[in-house]
Amino acid sequence: MKLHDVRVHRSDENLSRENQLAWKLAEVAGDPVEVGSDVTEMIINRVIDNASVAAASLTRGPVVSARAQALSHPRSTGGDGANVFGIDPAIRVSPEWAAWANGVAVRELDYHDTFLAAEYSHPGDNIPPITAVAQHLAAERGLTGRDLVRGIATGYEVQIDLVTAISLHRHKIDHVAHLGPSAAAGIGTLLGLDTETIFQSIGQALHTTTATRQSRKGEISSWKAHAPAFAGKMAVEAVDRAMRGQTSPTPIYEGEDGVIAWLLDGPQGAYEVPLPERGEAKRAILDSYTKEHSAEYQAQAWIDLARKLGREHPELLEAGAIASVVIHTSHHTHYVIGSGANDPQKYDPTASRETLDHSIPYIFTVALQDGAWDHQASYAPERAARPDTVALWRSITTVEDPEWTRRYHSLDMSEKAFGGRVVITLTDGRTVTDEIAVADAHPLGARPFAREQYIDKFRRLAGEVLEPDEIERFLELAQRLPELGSHELGALTIDARPDLLRSVPLPKGLF
Repeated sequence: MKLHDVRVHRSDENLSRENQLAWKLAEVAGDPVEVGSDVTEMIINRVIDNASVAAASLTRGPVVSARAQALSHPRSTGGDGANVFGIDPAIRVSPEWAAWANGVAVRELDYHDTFLAAEYSHPGDNIPPITAVAQHLAAERGLTGRDLVRGIATGYEVQIDLVTAISLHRHKIDHVAHLGPSAAAGIGTLLGLDTETIFQSIGQALHTTTATRQSRKGEISSWKAHAPAFAGKMAVEAVDRAMRGQTSPTPIYEGEDGVIAWLLDGPQGAYEVPLPERGEAKRAILDSYTKEHSAEYQAQAWIDLARKLGREHPELLEAGAIASVVIHTSHHTHYVIGSGANDPQKYDPTASRETLDHSIPYIFTVALQDGAWDHQASYAPERAARPDTVALWRSITTVEDPEWTRRYHSLDMSEKAFGGRVVITLTDGRTVTDEIAVADAHPLGARPFAREQYIDKFRRLAGEVLEPDEIERFLELAQRLPELGSHELGALTIDARPDLLRSVPLPKGLF
């Protein structure tokens, strides 16, 4: 990896294209380096993972709405169109709308992969837009599963490298501003586009996907699931425009009126962005990690610790036994999903599912009391309203611990951590203290996810919405991903049980 210095430049400095971050990202995307077998295997895992959580969300409101919009935009010209999760594979829609619908389905339950560093990210959000373009142009361009693997490897690499170096949330910019460029870069790799076209695509994708973090603050709305899908859709459209010869604002990152100067660290802003050198394999996906539980990633380890404490200390489960709980954790966890956010909604039993998903006091309470976590039952209104739950929930606070913040930001993956230490004070004056560094499913956790766990997750989540034969068909196909021919990419989707989608009428809108 090579560190690239990135700073704001005055217009009269005439920063050359070759020295702009967007160009360097485009060069990474255009590098024809092969994808390693371990990276390919992980990409297969994440394709399965995305399909798992998409299957579980097919009847949820945001997903139904996005699917309705996509189905209102049938296959466009220039290709065969792309598939929509849950729908008969023979039905194709315009690729940007497939990216939209499938992106919402993947993101709705907050249940797929993550990478956390200077910024937050769900790099699996790259898969829907890149796959949609692959399906649309498979026959025309002779695209194969190998091409799709290469595109996805680039999407992960670019997003994770940006997330490693450039914080968006510090300036209240939503994390999908790193996703637009990465998806555009991944599509560029997929299609074998030249550096100039990818450069223009990345600039347009960034310019159109910067928005504030209010989507993840206070009463969190259904837009949380739509935000990354919108970035993916914008990336597809940006590539389309760039292929037609249209250009983007330049320099998009470094310009004196650009993203860094006015949305991020200001005119003095500067970063060191790590990127693979030419000929160096794109391996960033191996630094990311998926979720065993349907909750914000920074809550994963706390769910595991809460379940462990409930098993080892049954006295904690007695009514009124706990006086207070203090969670000592990283800056991010404290200020984003902890009491440091100063969001009263995080303690409100009538709050939206999206809000509860971003409340570590709520999540720790339910995981402790139930000894389990479920993507539906744990968020049910009646579950959140239980009086004993509300009482314990409101006794939990978080504080920042500098050491856990340091470990959160460490670039040494062997010490990088997303947990902390909990101090539980009982009403009789005794205390119970324990800590956890990473979730059990993390590569360094107690039960790391491997192919078997990804497949189990798919079977469990898809079992109620797909026919048994469809489950086996998809798993067989996904595990052959790098060998798939052009004619098989259109089958890389899931077809719901015939009666399932009829039970959720499509809402009406403009289209």
